[in-house]
Amino acid sequence: MVAEQAAQVLVASNRGPVSHTLQEDGSLSARRGGGGLVSGLSAIGPDAGALWVCAALGDGDREAVRRRGTRLDPAETGGQHVRMLDIDPDVFADAYNGIANSVLWFVHHLLYQTPLEPSFDAAFRARWTSYESYNAAFADALAEEAAEGAAVLVQDYHLCLVPGMLRRRRPDLRIGHFSHTPWAPVDYFRLLPDDIARQLLRGMLGADRAGFLTQRWADAFAACAAEVLDGEVDSTDGASDAVTCEGRTTRLGVHGLGADADFLRERSHRPDVVERMAALREQIGGRERRVVVRVDRTELSKNIVRGLHAYRQLLTDHPEWRGLVVHLAFAYPSRQDLAVYRDYTDEVQRVAGEINAEFGTDAWQPVVLHVKDDFARSLAAYRIADVALVNPIRDGMNLVAKEVPVISDEGCALVLSREAGAYAELGEEALVVNPYDVTGTAEALHQALSMAPGERAERTKRLAAAATSLPPQKWFLDQLNALGG
Repeated sequence: MVAEQAAQVLVASNRGPVSHTLQEDGSLSARRGGGGLVSGLSAIGPDAGALWVCAALGDGDREAVRRRGTRLDPAETGGQHVRMLDIDPDVFADAYNGIANSVLWFVHHLLYQTPLEPSFDAAFRARWTSYESYNAAFADALAEEAAEGAAVLVQDYHLCLVPGMLRRRRPDLRIGHFSHTPWAPVDYFRLLPDDIARQLLRGMLGADRAGFLTQRWADAFAACAAEVLDGEVDSTDGASDAVTCEGRTTRLGVHGLGADADFLRERSHRPDVVERMAALREQIGGRERRVVVRVDRTELSKNIVRGLHAYRQLLTDHPEWRGLVVHLAFAYPSRQDLAVYRDYTDEVQRVAGEINAEFGTDAWQPVVLHVKDDFARSLAAYRIADVALVNPIRDGMNLVAKEVPVISDEGCALVLSREAGAYAELGEEALVVNPYDVTGTAEALHQALSMAPGERAERTKRLAAAATSLPPQKWFLDQLNALGG
């Protein structure tokens, strides 16, 4: 059944453009989010018949749905038309934490300690059933809301099964899926049980078009489809651009999400950012000290602990930097409902404390660590950075690597992992490291700190140009246009 006011363009994602908090007095407050999807949907205009389908993420969201219905008030969502799904909390928890974040994220980011994990037992199978139910709830809502022949853009690893499910419900629709993560190489993807691996791939191949952040991730997906499903891969100049499997062809596309230069430059010069710059300068100990900046969530793939070890190695191998450089590390807690993430956050704080205890003096604190999320302070750090350290084990893109060069005041050398998606576009102007090589990363930090100001400024200009070539609105519209929207 198609809804009366059917949507011509639909986006499906786990997280929507607004979140609700239940206050002590029983009232609800709404907070709007940002990001590429928000910018992209805004770009197509209010008359395009667009709808965003998302999940209720917490008690506040669920209460909002119960009080106001699944269709949210556009006044609360920044003008977006949003349908929020109140999925059973236990089903949501199993699907989101039990599968998406504890299995699929780990597979695509190569995070398992394989002597001990994973073990795909009966408990896993029960959680997988919830993941199927969660995806089915999205497919049902999209099928109900979409106009005849509408374009549907499904987002990320939370919703890998939706394209195939939706195809069965509404074969008239034009369906795209976009992966914001890396895609695992074949051997690692095959850690998954064979039937689950096949189900995931068939779900994705229900789309007319599957999009990725880099060609490397698109090629990995195609290789998995060929190996696991005997799919036929079409390539142009060595780059996979389509997969034909079980009678259907899914085109592959690459859209390297870029930084929103206009927003970043305007936002980074507001008074709250200027105030935080002054406070950070005071913490660092003045303008004469060099600043190595990192801004990350305490996500396992971000490799913060090895980055700290590399900084310690820098101070050991190059004692001339002692007292002259400060590592400004923002490590914002992530997924703290999972024990492994709480332990990782604790380890970040422990190692930072060790470095300060080993090298610090009354006049110099080598690591300034902040764990409370503060966007204005992050922008302040970008502006004063001499060096940006971005060393993930693996990352779909990593927008920090793209954002710092855009708003750096005096030029910033970028130390970048070759395993970040951003490497494909920024690698020529960055100092590239193997994220597991602590000694090599320490040496790259030394080279970055030693770089002449003129070279640093020129590199920063080129980095900024590459980083902003596909800003969020164009990134979204390119996908929609490629789908025939």
